Amino acid sequence: MITRCLIVDDEPLAREGLAKYVQKMPGLTLIGACQSAFEALQYLQKEKIDLLFLDIQMPDMTGLELIKALPTPPKVIFTTAYREFAVEGFDLNAIDYLVKPIPFDRFARAVQKAQKALGANVQDAKQEPTQSDQIFIKSDGQIIKIPIREILYAESAKDYVFIHTETQRYMALLSLKQLEGNLPRALFFRVHRSYLVAIAAINRLEGYHLFIGETKIPISRSLHDDIYQRVIGGRLLER
Repeated sequence: MITRCLIVDDEPLAREGLAKYVQKMPGLTLIGACQSAFEALQYLQKEKIDLLFLDIQMPDMTGLELIKALPTPPKVIFTTAYREFAVEGFDLNAIDYLVKPIPFDRFARAVQKAQKALGANVQDAKQEPTQSDQIFIKSDGQIIKIPIREILYAESAKDYVFIHTETQRYMALLSLKQLEGNLPRALFFRVHRSYLVAIAAINRLEGYHLFIGETKIPISRSLHDDIYQRVIGGRLLER
């Protein structure tokens, strides 16, 4: 199971240090790093985050205030230089409370606790109804069923969307945003205003482009780092 995490800290060096730690941990994917609680609040409204690495003392809004403002907060590991907030942090059901400077072995233990707690949540969720593994589209006057696992990518063309699978291309009268809303966010990524891709189908990254088979797809400059992180997951092997 991949744990999607977000770093929130007003100190650049702290964000960089935590990002390096995240890259070393298997199963963690860094979705973003925010320099304020307000920025994190906006981020959490757009992205599904499983785990927050959250500083407490920040200007304007503290980490504690951020958690209290969220109706359903993700799992939280507090990262702070102030021990006196520990009790209040645990009152908010924090997974752990790390005091800066944070040794890597202590960070790793906290992450393992979080992954264990998230794994228990996944087991509970299996008892609930899950999203369908197929979508239905209207194309050429027909209602067509497409298994989600077969979708490689989709591209918008004015009022239409072309959905590409391994064997066929379907044209549907809907927007890319509508299609995106009906696909699992953990499996698909909007890499460009005109393209939505299946993460598992990507076999090559090259600058501001990715490749699915021999198909070359552009990556928006604003999403470049996010898509590289999603695909590579911080585990790039180099000679």
